[in-house]
Amino acid sequence: MHLHLHVARRILATPPIIPRDDGVIILSMIGTRTLIPYLVAVKSFHQQLAMGRIVLIDDGSLTEADRRTLARHCGTPRIIPIAEIDTGACPRGGTWERLLVLLDLRADHYVVQLDSDTVTLGDVPEVRAAITGNRGFMLLGGPDSQALGIQTLPEFVRRKYPDGPVSAPAHMQALIESRYAAYPEAECHSYVRASSGFAGFARGGPSDRKAAATFSRRAENLVGTATWAEWGSEQVTSNFLLSNEPGTLTLPYSRYYNYWRTPVTGDERLVHFVGTHRYSDGVYRHMTERAIDRLTGPGPE
Repeated sequence: MHLHLHVARRILATPPIIPRDDGVIILSMIGTRTLIPYLVAVKSFHQQLAMGRIVLIDDGSLTEADRRTLARHCGTPRIIPIAEIDTGACPRGGTWERLLVLLDLRADHYVVQLDSDTVTLGDVPEVRAAITGNRGFMLLGGPDSQALGIQTLPEFVRRKYPDGPVSAPAHMQALIESRYAAYPEAECHSYVRASSGFAGFARGGPSDRKAAATFSRRAENLVGTATWAEWGSEQVTSNFLLSNEPGTLTLPYSRYYNYWRTPVTGDERLVHFVGTHRYSDGVYRHMTERAIDRLTGPGPE
C-alpha cells in the first residue's frame, strides 16, 4: 500500500483536468484517504474519454487542503456533502447516497460512476460509443457474467444458482440474487452480475429514485432488513436498474475488468482494483505508474 501511494503521488505533478460542459458528468464518492488514488482514477479516465466534468460526493472526511487540491486538479468540481443527501425510503450508507445522487443527475446529464480504485490504461471506444448513443453501460463482475449475459430473473437464477437459494453466511449479493425467482413478476425483469465501481447511466433514462426505492423495498422483503442493510445492496440495485433499461451495453471483460490476480494481457482499457487483491502484488502500482506516465506535461504547482 505504501509503495503504491508513493508512486501514485506523482499524479500531483500532472496537468489539471480541463472540464467540458458537454452534458457528461463523472461522479465519484471520495474522502481524504482516497484523494490520491482518486486523482489517478479520474485523470487517467478523463484523458482517454475526453468528455465530461466532475461532480463529487464528500464522504465527510475531505479537508480544506483536499478541496484546494481538487479545485486545482479537477476544474473546481461541484462537491456535495454526504450529510445533505436524503436517501428517503432507501438504506443509508454503503454508497446508496452516490447512487441516488446519480439518479437525480441523470435527468439532464449522462452520468458515469467512477470508483477511486480504477485505473484507465488506454482508449475506451466502447464507453464513448455508449455515451454518444445515450445508452447505459456495465462493468461485468467476471467472465462468467459475460458468458451468461443479461437474462430474465428466473433464467439468471436457474443458471447461476441451480441448487436454489443460498443461506447465510453467504455474501448478501448471493443471498438476494439466488432469490430473484420470487421477485414480483420475475419473468418481466432482467439481471446480470456487474460492478457499480464503473457504470454509465443514460441521460433521461427510466430509472429514478422511485425505481430504486421500489426495488429496494422488494429486495428487502426477500432477504430481510438486516441483510439488505449490509454493504453491497447499492451495487445489486445499480445492476438491476441498468439490466432493465433498453440498450444497456455490457463492456467486454477482456478490456474492462475487476482485478482478481488475473494475468495482465497488455490490452487492458480500465481495471477496477477491488479490495480483495488491490495490494496483493505490484500490478496496481505498475498500472498506476503507466497511467501517470501518459499524463505528460507541466502540472500545477
